Amino acid sequence: LLDVSGLEAEPLCSVSTPKEVWLQLLHTSSRRLSLAELQEAARDTLALQQEYQKIPPNFVSSLDLNVPGHMIKDRYKTILPNPETRVVLKSSEEGPDRYINANYIRGYKGVPKAYIATQGPMVHTVGDFWDMVWQERVPAIVMLTRLKEEQQVKPPFPQTLPLHDPKQLNTYITLEFCKSRHVRHFWFSSWPDHHVPQRTSAVLRLVQEVEDFLAVHYEVFVFSAGIGRSGCFIASSVCCKQVRDSGTVDVLETVCQLRLDRYYYYY
Repeated sequence: LLDVSGLEAEPLCSVSTPKEVWLQLLHTSSRRLSLAELQEAARDTLALQQEYQKIPPNFVSSLDLNVPGHMIKDRYKTILPNPETRVVLKSSEEGPDRYINANYIRGYKGVPKAYIATQGPMVHTVGDFWDMVWQERVPAIVMLTRLKEEQQVKPPFPQTLPLHDPKQLNTYITLEFCKSRHVRHFWFSSWPDHHVPQRTSAVLRLVQEVEDFLAVHYEVFVFSAGIGRSGCFIASSVCCKQVRDSGTVDVLETVCQLRLDRYYYYY
């Protein structure tokens, strides 16, 4: 017989899955900078790229989403909403809740549902888009796409909707329209897909215009973009609030917070 009485049992060790490691990084990554340090960091584009590449994408698969038939309402099959923060459309009649590719996004200091990020609506999802605007009592829409990009049409609103007070503001347009409820539409049309605007000052002016409007309105609003420009805009908005409040900014922590709420790739 083999005597094993003198052997001590090895403690069981849990092994983290890759996703658990990613989530831990997204929850803990931080790099707070003063304005002088931010200006210095911006000059080192290689270091910024390396820092960016280390941020986990928090990719969502169809198995994670588990919503039958969602593919027909997704503009891109690989860009899916985070199940934990996705917007659910309540059915007006008895029946299952409806699907839309959109997520609630936290704002400055982790304020819940400060933004809603969504894909540009398609012809057969425009109704869902406006149902979401109505359900969430959205006061403002920030559209960061052109009507047609890469041979794809991205209709932002029904052509029959009455419009009031169209206004051109340098490189972007605001439209105010009403149908029992007022909604302000900010349209930035000079931000090319997969690229950056020629002048960042135009983006910052848009950020300020939106914040001035929301200062006297309910703070939830919708971005009718996909996964890149919307994330850049929200990050810019949050970081501007950080700078005004504390004189410092944590771009890394802000981007990680965004990726926890919605899968982004192009920022």
